[in-house]
Amino acid sequence: MIKDDEEKRHIAILGSTGSIGTQALEVIHAYPEKFAVEVLTANTNADLLIEQSIQYQPNAVVIVEEALYKYVKESLQQYPIKVYAGINALAQVVEIQQIDIVLTATVGYAGLLPTIRAIAAGKHIALANKETLVVAGELITQLAAQKGVNLYPVDSEHSAIFQCLIGEFHNPIEKIILTASGGPFRGKARDYLKSVTKKEALKHPNWDMGAKVTIDSASLMNKGLEVIEAKWLFGLKTEQIEVVVHPQSIIHSLVQFQDSSIKAQMGLPDMRVPIQFALSYPERLPADFPRFNFMDYPSLTFEKADTDTFRNLALAFEAMERKGNMPCILNAANEIAVAEFLRDNIGFLDMSDIVARCMEQVPYIAQPVYDDYVETDKLTRIRAQELIK
Repeated sequence: MIKDDEEKRHIAILGSTGSIGTQALEVIHAYPEKFAVEVLTANTNADLLIEQSIQYQPNAVVIVEEALYKYVKESLQQYPIKVYAGINALAQVVEIQQIDIVLTATVGYAGLLPTIRAIAAGKHIALANKETLVVAGELITQLAAQKGVNLYPVDSEHSAIFQCLIGEFHNPIEKIILTASGGPFRGKARDYLKSVTKKEALKHPNWDMGAKVTIDSASLMNKGLEVIEAKWLFGLKTEQIEVVVHPQSIIHSLVQFQDSSIKAQMGLPDMRVPIQFALSYPERLPADFPRFNFMDYPSLTFEKADTDTFRNLALAFEAMERKGNMPCILNAANEIAVAEFLRDNIGFLDMSDIVARCMEQVPYIAQPVYDDYVETDKLTRIRAQELIK
């Protein structure tokens, strides 16, 4: 339990200027007696990082884009805040002794090394960077077990499962059911998807997220990545994970037990809820977030996920089943594909084609170590770019 001022939890937020990071600061701001900001980091959004740093007075900040170091440094020179720059600094700053929890809210493969370094330093992880477990789930979970580090899920779906399992950890899971909104193109056919635009794909019906995650949601790759993340977080087999489309996004996920009982976690779509729960666990802090009212949602509906039209979900299940470095290939190819779609260089359906071809062509490694993941990520990105050209 969080009790008094001397027991504040000191938080490092990797990716503080993004959607998760800014909402995490809202939570921290609401409970100054519970939390203290120890570290803030950003990729390129120097202005917001400076603003956050002045408000929350962290011990240290990191701007990953080194060209912005001087600007950030000079802007914060009157404050007792250490300023660092570069990808190496991002991986090193998580080792600061005062840190209790590292919230990994960076997007993509870039979150892997800082998470490894944080776990090695004995820091608990509030995990919003699903790619960390997608790329190297076995390595991460083994290291966390060795170091006695807890991985607190921040994704709404995995937080829902975690909440459903409280008090049930001695009971075997029969299966979990991850819910998906279906994104902006739910029910659309492949012919329709051939010509959809970036602007259309970025219009998520329920959630306000960053561009990369929003595109992943539209293509169902986000759900695919969550499937792989769930495997490692909860020690599951492929056949124990099911995805259903739930357009209202009220039931965030479900757990079925061996007696056939199903537990669900429900609420309005609001990422502050799982963020707050991860930072305050096992305590549930009071919050003034909007409340769910059944009368506002008289009908909750469910549909089968269309993996023929939205191939990315099927590809993710395939990568999870094949294990090894295949999920790493899936992730790297997808990161390149999404970036090129956002630049209007490829079409919406081209993204899954690029991922599938990379999974066929990049060398497979059955039992990878860390260096293999690094090399696989590099080779896959090169191959994906070649396929686009």
